[in-house]
Amino acid sequence: MAQHVEFSISDPHQSRGQIRSIDPAESALDRWGATVDGAAEPCLVVDSDVIVVAMSALFEEMLGLVESPVNRPLLDGDGVLQVLDFGDGNPLEKTEVARMPPLLALSSGRLARGLIRIRCATGPCTFDAIAAPLTDGGKVVGSLTFFSAIQ
Repeated sequence: MAQHVEFSISDPHQSRGQIRSIDPAESALDRWGATVDGAAEPCLVVDSDVIVVAMSALFEEMLGLVESPVNRPLLDGDGVLQVLDFGDGNPLEKTEVARMPPLLALSSGRLARGLIRIRCATGPCTFDAIAAPLTDGGKVVGSLTFFSAIQ
C-alpha cells in the first residue's frame, strides 16, 4: 500500500465542519490576506502596487503601529515600514529598497530572502525576511512575507 502525506495550514484540532472552505471566486490576495490576518507569526501580504492587504497582529505590535496598516502603502511617504540602512541607520536608498524581499518577490516572480532592518516601536529591528510571490491566473498579484527577528 502506498503512503499518503497531507500538508495543511488548518488547525489539526478543528473538526472538518469548522475548516474554512475555499470560495473559487475569492482572489489569491483575499485568501492569503485572511490567513495572514489571523496568523501568529510576524507576516504581511502586499498587492502588486505595494499596498498592505493584511498584516499579522504580532507584526503590527512589533512595529508599534497605532492605526491599521491595511490599504496603506508599505513604503514611501505615509508608508507602514521605515526601512533602515545597516551601516548608518538612516532610511534606505530607493535603489536598495527595491531589493528587499517583499518587493523582489513582486518584481521577479520568485522566492526572495534577505536581511532587512526596520524601525520598530523599540528601535531598529533586524529581520530575516522570506517572501513568496502570489499569483492569480498566472499573473503576480502580490507577495506574502514572513519575518523572523534576529536578536
